[in-house]
Amino acid sequence: MTYDVSAFRAGFPALAAGTAFFDGPGGSQVPSAVADAVARTMTAGLSNRGRVTEAERRADAVVVDARQAAADLLGADPAGIVFGRSMTALTLDLARTLSRTWHRGDEVVVSTLDHDANVRPWVLAAQAVGAVVRFAGFDAATGELTEEHVAEVLSERTRLVALTGASNLIGTRPPLARIAERVHAVGALFFVDGVHLAAHAPVDVAELGADLFACSPYKFLGPHCGILAGRPALLESLRPDKLLASSDAVPERFELGTLPYELLAGTTAAIGVLAGLGGGTGTPRERVVAGMTAVERHEDGLRRVVEEGLAGLPGVTLYSRAARRTPTLLVTFDGRDPGDAHRFLAGRGVNAPAGSFYAMGPSKALGLGLAGGLRIGLAPYTDRDDVQRLLDGLRAFLG
Repeated sequence: MTYDVSAFRAGFPALAAGTAFFDGPGGSQVPSAVADAVARTMTAGLSNRGRVTEAERRADAVVVDARQAAADLLGADPAGIVFGRSMTALTLDLARTLSRTWHRGDEVVVSTLDHDANVRPWVLAAQAVGAVVRFAGFDAATGELTEEHVAEVLSERTRLVALTGASNLIGTRPPLARIAERVHAVGALFFVDGVHLAAHAPVDVAELGADLFACSPYKFLGPHCGILAGRPALLESLRPDKLLASSDAVPERFELGTLPYELLAGTTAAIGVLAGLGGGTGTPRERVVAGMTAVERHEDGLRRVVEEGLAGLPGVTLYSRAARRTPTLLVTFDGRDPGDAHRFLAGRGVNAPAGSFYAMGPSKALGLGLAGGLRIGLAPYTDRDDVQRLLDGLRAFLG
């Protein structure tokens, strides 16, 4: 199933100005349907959640609907959906909470492929309790991170493995289900940073073997907030810091302060937009899977066009080489600064940023230091004209 990208693009006010956006990995553009949901919620009359007044009931419905929508997106239990300010904030809070179950000498595994939001929180938490941090490497030549890379650093002392679902720098999609089997075999928990994965492919947290999975709606057409999906029984066993009077129920136990109702309404709307791209019927979950399958097919087709175009340009090195990857490409240019390419393209109305994008580990492993490269990120609204403008711009930049 494919969708009409021209009709889809018409729903994005930001696209009307003619800019070609290849910066989706840093945050996608937002359709009118999402902005309208945010505005309606903010102006409809809200109170704190409750069941007495209409405003209370409206706030409660927004939260319940958002939990269900997030569960539909991720194949998760709505009772295990936690909302927060961002994936980073949720992960820092979770790491502090989980570390209370660790002891000196216990081990935590992170990877050199990951964004720092899935490295530093675990490093800080481990340091606070005297746990040991071990790093799983990846093959810089192929971009692959395999189950063997993770197995090399597992032991009977491993308590948690935190791994990306897809690299935000080079797009690599590790074999999560096979890695989960290795992780669970030593009795450890498996945390997946799904920020980059959830924006580009269908997700089923149970099939992936993730005990905990975090993502960010603003990467998939929604507003700025974070989602954590966990097994309810696991969340019940954890005791996060909270105010004395705040709810001790799960998942509210993990949500600090009053939730941003307007952003949750926007998140529900964004997931609804994605579900509509599959053109099918069925349960909400089935529609979301169909929609994300259509997104993946559309983006993969355009990714191949970009890769073929890059192969024909002189002095270009492509670092996104894994067999399974998102439509996110990192390139450098012989003798040229990626930042110069970023600025040159911006002058032609093409947004493709340069840097290492908080993914310092893989950037260093690839020999790029903190400078990184030019990142080309495709999104559900990217079309062939955008791609042609990108390639024409790079051709002009290279002379």
